[in-house]
This record gives sequence, C-alpha cells and structure tokens, in this order.
Amino acid sequence: MAEMDRATTAPKRAADERPAGGKAGEAGFTAAEKAAVRERAAELKAARRGKGAGSGLEEMMAKVAKLPEADRVLAEGIHQVVMRAAPQLEPTTWYGMPAWAKDGRSLCFFQPASKFRARYAMFGFNDAARLDDGRMWPVYFAVTELAPEVEERIAALVRKAAG
Repeated sequence: MAEMDRATTAPKRAADERPAGGKAGEAGFTAAEKAAVRERAAELKAARRGKGAGSGLEEMMAKVAKLPEADRVLAEGIHQVVMRAAPQLEPTTWYGMPAWAKDGRSLCFFQPASKFRARYAMFGFNDAARLDDGRMWPVYFAVTELAPEVEERIAALVRKAAG
C-alpha cells in the first residue's frame, strides 16, 4: 500500500513510479514507461534501416529470456499457443514486449507483470485485431496461469483476430 503524503493526502509513488524528473503526484510518464517508449523508438528505427531489430523470433525470445521466471513461463507458453493458433503471425517485439504481427502490424502482445510492476501479466490486442463485437469488447486479458481453458480462450481470440 502506498504511503500517504501528509501535506496533500495523496498516495506517494515509489521513486521508480515517479515521472522522470518530476515530483510525486505530478502527471507524466514513469521511468518504466519512458524506457518502453525508447524501446519502441529503437524498434522502429531499426525496422526503417532494414536491420530487422524489433522483429523476428530471435529478438522476441531474447526479450523473453530476460524476464523473471513467472513472466518467462507465461510468455513462452503464450508464444506456443499463438503460433499453433495462427502460424502465419510473425513473432516480433512491441515496446520491448513479446508480440505477434500480421502484415507488419502488431496484432497481439504479452505484457509481463514485471514490465510496469503490475499485479498480473496481460495478453492484449491492438486495433489491427478484428475482435469487434457490438459497441464494446475486451482487448486486454489478465493472465495468471496457462491452464488448458486459458490456452483455448487465447487460441480462439488469436484465430479470430488473425482472421
């Protein structure tokens, strides 16, 4: 639980959650968010130069290998599920996270809990994924374990998204 700032009664943010160069309570990006943006900029720059960094199975798996064990196990399992469900998708990275692309656009991604010190990891879809269902539908899913029913739900969503 966050400690309360007695002067403002607002919760204090941990140093790594504070906006870089800012004070607690100020609006802005956290250090982790800024790092993710820098990773995305590097991915785009490398792709423009044709170096392939930010794309490909090797780049993605290198990022996965650096994850804490719980996130690594989920990322590896989700990668297997995605590739079985839609083998035409291209493994890549997106903001430094494992992702899978269609026609060069990130379709879905795995956000490790450790990336932003979140309570749980998430599997999400970008707008390229055609998951439209009425006027509102989920595009992020908390993932705590890859049980068979979770794997099947991910596979079904990926198949629909990859359409």
